[in-house]
Amino acid sequence: METRQSDVPRAQGACDLVTVPARQGLEAVDILRRGPGEAVGPVLHDDDGETLGFVVPPGTAAAWDVPGSTCTETDGRGTSLHPEPPVEGSDWLLPPGEADLATDPAVLRAALGEAARIIKAADSCR
Repeated sequence: METRQSDVPRAQGACDLVTVPARQGLEAVDILRRGPGEAVGPVLHDDDGETLGFVVPPGTAAAWDVPGSTCTETDGRGTSLHPEPPVEGSDWLLPPGEADLATDPAVLRAALGEAARIIKAADSCR
């Protein structure tokens, strides 16, 4: 999913977007939804089904270092979170209103790590 700064949604004025491969992202969504409370915010998926984008709080990109993912920083001029997806060629997996405003970056980092381990274990069984 390719995004431009002007395409990235904002929550409470701005947000960042963590983009991951779809398989790892879907595992992470399952992990987050099984956790305590509402741990996952809005999630975008691209029409090709190759990536998922997690809405995270602004400033996350400055310290994001998870291999295999990217974090796009916004400058507060993104599009408001509406039911329509903010990035052309994408759709909401978890739309705003059905999820928290943003996923906690530490919780997402842990879920992505667990998802990578699950995928590695599943692939080694083939």
